[in-house]
Amino acid sequence: MRLLAALLALLAGPVAAAECRLALVLALDVSSSVDPQEDRLQRGGTVAALISPEVEAAFFASDLPVALAVYEWSGRYNQEIILDWVLIRNRADLVAAAEVVAASERSYADFPTAMGYALGFGAGMLERAPDCVRQVIDMAGDGQNNEGFPPSAAYREFPFDGVTVNGLVVNAADFEGEVGLIAFYKSQVLHGPGAFLVIADGFEDYERAMRTKLERELAPPVIGRAGAAGGAG
Repeated sequence: MRLLAALLALLAGPVAAAECRLALVLALDVSSSVDPQEDRLQRGGTVAALISPEVEAAFFASDLPVALAVYEWSGRYNQEIILDWVLIRNRADLVAAAEVVAASERSYADFPTAMGYALGFGAGMLERAPDCVRQVIDMAGDGQNNEGFPPSAAYREFPFDGVTVNGLVVNAADFEGEVGLIAFYKSQVLHGPGAFLVIADGFEDYERAMRTKLERELAPPVIGRAGAAGGAG
């Protein structure tokens, strides 16, 4: 009888399964180093990448859906949600999400690059994301942190356990230099299991870089394959 009662209790209260396989939040840089044309290329490149055939296939490579959100960031108090959390269950959901990003307008244009604050904002978004197996923030930017606390402080002070932060470097700002910006992302921005970096050769290459990054992030993990942090593409 005890065994039967235990079995019935187990059947009555199953362990809750994850709602989705990945909570992915895209963070777009709208600091003062990004001019209006570059912002249009960034926003349009994100939209085109999301609805590309390769990325669409990656979104639906598993039965479990992906939760997606997008926000823009610049100064320490200048972060705005573009797309709040939505579960991408089918192509209509994906197209609708891309349309929200396409219709969005830049909130700020005159503030510096406060990446630590931007990461803290992303961590807050992940705290209210759907229950997913993995959590990833994608930090896109064309410059190093120049206001407020650095990424390392954000990783200490905000809930980043189990969170992966990938990078999309836009190698466009002449004053940064290729080596300095890429090195900054590799040493200070990439964080967590399997973190990697994709490099865009200017904002004209943003769509290609975002598409490459999304395909890699959305691919279901291969059991037994170790992901090395710091890889660049």
